[in-house]
Amino acid sequence: MKSPILDYLNELLDTCAPDASAKNADYIPELARVSPDIFAIAFATIDGKIYAAGDDRFEFTIQSISKPFIYAMAIEQRGLDEVMERIGVEPSGEAFNELSLEAGSKRPLNPMINAGAITAHSLIGEPDDSKETRVARVLKGLSAFAGHDLRIDTEVAESEWSAAHRNMAIGHMLRSYDILPEDPDVIVRGYVEQCAVVVTTRDLAIMATTLAGGGLHPVTGEQVVSQRTARHVMSVMLSCGMYDAAGDWLTAVGIPAKSGVGGGILGALPGQVGLATFSPPLDPHGTSARGVDVFERLSEDMDMHLMDVPPPARSVVRRSEVVELLDGVEAHVYDLQGDIRFAGAERVVRLVVDEPPEPEIVVFDLVDVHALDDPAIRMLWESVRRLDSEGHDVWFAGFDDAELTRGRLDTDGYNVGRGVHVGMADDLDDVAAQIRAR
Repeated sequence: MKSPILDYLNELLDTCAPDASAKNADYIPELARVSPDIFAIAFATIDGKIYAAGDDRFEFTIQSISKPFIYAMAIEQRGLDEVMERIGVEPSGEAFNELSLEAGSKRPLNPMINAGAITAHSLIGEPDDSKETRVARVLKGLSAFAGHDLRIDTEVAESEWSAAHRNMAIGHMLRSYDILPEDPDVIVRGYVEQCAVVVTTRDLAIMATTLAGGGLHPVTGEQVVSQRTARHVMSVMLSCGMYDAAGDWLTAVGIPAKSGVGGGILGALPGQVGLATFSPPLDPHGTSARGVDVFERLSEDMDMHLMDVPPPARSVVRRSEVVELLDGVEAHVYDLQGDIRFAGAERVVRLVVDEPPEPEIVVFDLVDVHALDDPAIRMLWESVRRLDSEGHDVWFAGFDDAELTRGRLDTDGYNVGRGVHVGMADDLDDVAAQIRAR
């Protein structure tokens, strides 16, 4: 059977028409020569499945879409505090190449505008690295996000360098305030090469999914950056990634995203999917006009806006009732389901408090639970601890990796599992079998 998802993507290709007023970036000669008719859409799931339509294997240069990834690398290498000393996180409300800095600190306002991106590039590697060494580190990092070796289009890099007067002005401005630690010509030249890394729409979708999945590459299994770094970067993308159109993007699309003047747009929907489009003609904000159209459609049709209301937390409890496990032996079963986070765990804890179990045996049935995040685990363990202290015989059914989870939480300093007596079983029948065997 052909996937209906592919039919939907092809429908988007057909219905998102070209904008007659949109034009390729003409201030970089090589970008101006790319066919305006090329159009591609791709998205990748958290487990690495790629759906793509159109010219999804066409190669183009990443341009400003490199910014969130280099920012993530800088945070991983230098630590967030050091990076924040040099780069802010506030929306600028200005064009991507504006010559402006934060009042007082003289930092770039955020890492998604050129001033912040040039500064982030300077933070990669060691302070005494040559341009070649720094660019090699950048290329290696971007390749890790893509899951394969990427390359630099030297012709585009030379074309962009020949027109880099404004970026050079930004570089010298940064150097005058000691934001850049070395010769701005060297840093800006390296940044230009960073922007000339070659990708496809499929590459961008996978790179976006790596961010959306908490820094874990869905195919290679490499933890490219930490979950905390990925969260921070996506937060900045949401507020700053679309430059002076960030407010419009946030309200209409609601997906952390980054555009590039080459015609690409990348979106990372946390915990769900990575999205990418490519179409060279740009709108007045320097963003792919058809790409914006596609993202607006995806957000509306597929409920991808971050502010879409999730199912109520009460849906995590399928039933709360007393059942007979064995002849004459009853248990209070809390049958849970779905992905449980703080709000869902609070619902479970409140149920236990408001409707305290009367039988000695209490079972949390987790057979249909797909995931428990750390706060939910801690809250459940604390409920178990209190039930145990009140004399209940508490069981987890279906939580096969509970011991591993408890060990991980202990390592993190929570110590929630120690001193708790809880039985582990595959399901309710296994609970009954283990009790019978006593």
